Amino acid sequence: MDNNIATIYTAQKGRKELSYNDRISVLEALEERIKDLEPRIVDALKADLRKPRFESFLSEIDFCLHEIKTVKKKLKKWMKPRRVCSPLPFMPAKSRVHFEPYGQVLVIAPWNYPFQLAIVPLIGAIAAGNKVILKPSEVAPNTSSILNELISSALDSEIAAVVEGGVDETTELLNLKFDYIFYTGNGHVGRIIMAAAAKNLTPLTLELGGKSPAIVGTKNLDLAAKRIVWGKFFNAGQTCVAPDYVLLRKEDQDEFINSAKKYLVQFYGDNVKNSPDYGRIINERHFDRLNALVKKDDVLIGGDVDKSDLYISPTFLKANESSEIMQDEIFGPILPLVNIDNLDEAIAYVKRHDKPLACYAFLDKTSEKNRVINEISSGGMVINDTIIHLSNDQLPFGGVGESGMGAYHGEHSFELFSHRKSVMNRAFFLENDLRYPPYSKKESFIRKLMNLIS
Repeated sequence: MDNNIATIYTAQKGRKELSYNDRISVLEALEERIKDLEPRIVDALKADLRKPRFESFLSEIDFCLHEIKTVKKKLKKWMKPRRVCSPLPFMPAKSRVHFEPYGQVLVIAPWNYPFQLAIVPLIGAIAAGNKVILKPSEVAPNTSSILNELISSALDSEIAAVVEGGVDETTELLNLKFDYIFYTGNGHVGRIIMAAAAKNLTPLTLELGGKSPAIVGTKNLDLAAKRIVWGKFFNAGQTCVAPDYVLLRKEDQDEFINSAKKYLVQFYGDNVKNSPDYGRIINERHFDRLNALVKKDDVLIGGDVDKSDLYISPTFLKANESSEIMQDEIFGPILPLVNIDNLDEAIAYVKRHDKPLACYAFLDKTSEKNRVINEISSGGMVINDTIIHLSNDQLPFGGVGESGMGAYHGEHSFELFSHRKSVMNRAFFLENDLRYPPYSKKESFIRKLMNLIS
């Protein structure tokens, strides 16, 4: 076993449970250090993903600071045991749900939002009183390094520590017995994580992805196009909840495409490649994968590439259900358009495939909106916009089916990383013997009593 991993793991196992004051102190230290290192965090994200400064602040740094602020404000309330009713036959009694930490948590973070998707689960785990080993993605090495510096300088390694590295280090960590595992990434690795967790019956959360549809049935095609362009090409399309494809009527396609072209120019200028507000593909492997999906005959907008710069322009493609690009999550700046005749066909299309992490629907009629909400199962859903549901920490964020299991953000993070322990406290007076043997002549009375109570 790696000596560093073994030392951290053993030290954390021996660390006592974090009190409320401990948790707040840790989060305050983390908050201050994030603020101190903000310029270098921005630089690291730029080096890894050419991420624009504004996107780095909005979706990575400020997202984490807001999460800490929420936890600091509400943690005392969240930690209080929650009283529930007690059955009448066992009165006098008090029943409560107590929230206790699982113990030691492993957080495995991805590369697309390498700072936020490492720190936000860490915040939730600490808020719930756990100790954490954080494994950043080696695919974003600059952010991994700054995360290591941030955590090691702000927090005691017995509470939280970073283990950098690749597959070997991840495998080593998965061979250890953690009390909870939190993984964000793709379904293939998610299955490996789940298999490793099963060996120790370790509970886990899997934040995966999938092909998130955008159903366009509104008369306001211009605004729908604007919001889809923004949500799709934020972080150069490397967002787990980005619209993965658009379902729209053939008669609406030209107007939609013209509006999309207009907003691409408005957002990024006449030459997207020179825009400081448009990112790059993470590495050559992902560039090659994405580039292979772009069939020139299908290009409606864009299709420009430069491997030396890891650049793929915002690209729209015509597609159908059997197209290669419709078989797996795209995770890049390519958006296929699939024609449907009506909402019935759009809903049926989505339901034929795995449950997505997000579903977007641009509709005018309340009845149609309700149909999408009630008939399509997805991790999350936004009506008449894209990706903004992540910004509401009152909403749980997570997947369903192939898009994952478990949900977090805000109080949902605290609950996710807490074991909810049932506690029932009875008094020693007002004892009755109805539940004790001998049972003869008691069953009839008990049945009548239970019917009366219910």
